Amino acid sequence: MNQICTKCGLPSELCVCETIAKESQKILVRLEKRKFGKKYTVIDGIDNKEIDIKDVTKKLKNELACGGTFKQSSIELQGNHKNKVKKVLVKLGFSAETIEAK
Repeated sequence: MNQICTKCGLPSELCVCETIAKESQKILVRLEKRKFGKKYTVIDGIDNKEIDIKDVTKKLKNELACGGTFKQSSIELQGNHKNKVKKVLVKLGFSAETIEAK
């Protein structure tokens, strides 16, 4: 039996809820300088209720070849990847107009 999505009513294979959620996110990418001068790229604004943030974190870490984690609703990547993150997020299906890098 096919599972039916509770949000859109389509079978789980055809569900478009995550795709729609990716296009409506307002994402902020910023750089933080922490202890001992280490730089971290922090990505805020991804809703972890609608989008699998663990999967997005894993794909970002693999694509950018760095370490990182997610805490609450933000993703933290080790190093300065501010310029590269937007390209990778667009590749993952997020809208380019909603991604802001500071």
